[in-house]
Amino acid sequence: HGFVVLTARSGEAGIERARFAQPEIILLDVQMPGIDGFETCRRIKADMRTCDIPVIFMTVLNDVQDKLSGFAADGVDYVAKPFQIEELLARVGTHLTLYRLQRELQREIGERRQAEAALRKANIELNRLAVLDGLTQIANRRRFDQYLQLQWEQTQGKLLSLLLCDIDYFKQYNDTYGHPAGDACLQQVAHAIGRAVGHVKDLAARYGGEEFAIILPETDLPGALRVAEAVQDELRRLALPHASSPANALVTLSIGAASAVPRPGNTIKALVAAADSALYAAKAQGRNRVVASIG
Repeated sequence: HGFVVLTARSGEAGIERARFAQPEIILLDVQMPGIDGFETCRRIKADMRTCDIPVIFMTVLNDVQDKLSGFAADGVDYVAKPFQIEELLARVGTHLTLYRLQRELQREIGERRQAEAALRKANIELNRLAVLDGLTQIANRRRFDQYLQLQWEQTQGKLLSLLLCDIDYFKQYNDTYGHPAGDACLQQVAHAIGRAVGHVKDLAARYGGEEFAIILPETDLPGALRVAEAVQDELRRLALPHASSPANALVTLSIGAASAVPRPGNTIKALVAAADSALYAAKAQGRNRVVASIG
């Protein structure tokens, strides 16, 4: 009838053959040399390699208890001997169809899960890219704005500090060394800032062009100044040459610091303006320094 049939003459041999051949269905006697068919079936079902293969018992044992024992061993059907060929073929055909449908469904579920996992991974990557600056791989301006708003709402009654940093004479750096070197400089400065910003709630972001910003939740102005000095220390260790800078022979930063308590009457706009004013003062005083906004 078109089937490829493999045989085994004992339960142990049948188990081994099933493991390696992976048949689509097993016809199993109960009375065999060694372990009986019920135990053989239990072992087949206990093995991850063969547990899904349907087992049809075929035996002269035909009382109700024997049939119950077969189903208890996870057999899918029970055919008494002597049997009608047409009935056996019909039962085999039914269980083969169910088995193949089950395998196909499992394959589709597996493919769907893989597709869903790939989609989740892609969405995570898209979300990551949406909040990261493409060049420096730190937070971008969009993420800065979102996070500053979030912290302003969450730190009501507590100090929130902001640092605005600007690479001194960056246009001259690009003119001297070229734009690829300028991009590499931005990346290294971003990494230096990231190393100096250690608290889990702090956020370093590229604010625009050669400007960077650091949000410091629950941090007072002296604490913000300590972070600013840590940034300056990291930059000095970086020791990037800047031959065309009037401020220093190395790449330097001017930093403005400001703090505010989020509460009625205060605004994010005012905090940013205060940090920007302090940054302007740092530039006016000769650059390569940290200036705090007072008031």
